[in-house]
Amino acid sequence: MNELSLVQHIAVGFLPLLFAITVHEVAHGWMAKQFGDQTAFRQGRLTLNPIKHIDLIGTIIIPGLLLIFNTGFIFGWAKPVPVDGRNFKNPSLAIAIVALAGPVSNILMALCWVLLIRIGLALNDFEFISLPLIYTGIEGIHLNLVFAIINLLPIPPLDGSRVVFWLLPSKIAFQYNRLERFGFVILLLLLSNNVLAPVLAYPIFYAEQLLASLAGL
Repeated sequence: MNELSLVQHIAVGFLPLLFAITVHEVAHGWMAKQFGDQTAFRQGRLTLNPIKHIDLIGTIIIPGLLLIFNTGFIFGWAKPVPVDGRNFKNPSLAIAIVALAGPVSNILMALCWVLLIRIGLALNDFEFISLPLIYTGIEGIHLNLVFAIINLLPIPPLDGSRVVFWLLPSKIAFQYNRLERFGFVILLLLLSNNVLAPVLAYPIFYAEQLLASLAGL
């Protein structure tokens, strides 16, 4: 299949990006609800309505700039779903599991995009239908794997840092968590300077290859 232009990438990647970010946040809120925290539910955040989750900078501007400047990775975020750890019986463990729900949701969504590609391949005689489905599915797999793997990095406030916080002794964990105010700045600098590319390229590549084979590509 031919390489897509920037405009085509944006066209086929818009919905996968929107779902990747939105479902990720809903997964956090849903898991928090299972542990007894109703905060996100009461604020109407357990919905797939993207308007409830879109953050102008994190959902639109940052992913757009990363795409335009061809950093190799597209990353973004929605308005964080509120989680109140005071409602958990074991706050540090519950917060770690709530955090992991986001990347897990992205992996499950990647599998859903595999299904869309298979549907596209089954409609191969109708290219005007099959090609958009296939390309959208490919973009959906890529975006969700990138979101899952980047979010597992141990950089506060990314989801991986919540697991590290749970594992660390309390005094060290407190100091570690103070990095959160600088976390996104650090992440964006690492992404924009391609520092993370060598670290993340291999796991993303092999995961994409696996899902592409499941999709029949």
